[in-house]
Amino acid sequence: MYQLFIKRIFDFSSAFFGLIVLSPVFITVYLILLITNKSNPFFYQKRPGLNEHIFRIIKFKSMTDKKDAEGNLLPDTERVTKFGNFIRKTSLDEIPQLINVLKGDMSLVGPRPFLPIYLPYYTKTEKKRHQVRPGITGYAQVNGRNYLEWDKKLEYDVYYVENLTWQLDFKILLKTANRVLSSSDVSVDLNEIQAPLHIVRDKNI
Repeated sequence: MYQLFIKRIFDFSSAFFGLIVLSPVFITVYLILLITNKSNPFFYQKRPGLNEHIFRIIKFKSMTDKKDAEGNLLPDTERVTKFGNFIRKTSLDEIPQLINVLKGDMSLVGPRPFLPIYLPYYTKTEKKRHQVRPGITGYAQVNGRNYLEWDKKLEYDVYYVENLTWQLDFKILLKTANRVLSSSDVSVDLNEIQAPLHIVRDKNI
């Protein structure tokens, strides 16, 4: 009952009121990025969601579009601005994902959606992570976040799917709030955006 109906109702109502409450922060970050990056403040990227359905995730853009003399984008580390680092470390870059939650692409809590190119490399068990909507935060994020090995992240994702209850979601949300406020286990996760496959895991690719 919770997973099929109540969770979605809670997600929609929470995202709706969350966007209203956070609208001053949303607008402020939007304007600062518009001025400092001199480009679209939003970052869009295709990610697999429920049942591996592809959707476009929305985040605040923490990097500029600076290019080298040949017209190629500079390395991520050279394009991340000071303000970009700030919104990542404070998780403010995640706020636009509330729009994804409203649309039904995501949930407040669930496995973080990775890139579509990883789909062929999941084991049968790991594919269970796509039996639920991906989340803005998740079990792996409150148990190590970016400091976890990829295999451990996937293990935690499967654990979440197999043990999904409102109690578990509530605990994850509380831990997430605590970590965001204390900046605990937070780091700039460039690899989530475009990690080479050989970094994700060794599958003799």
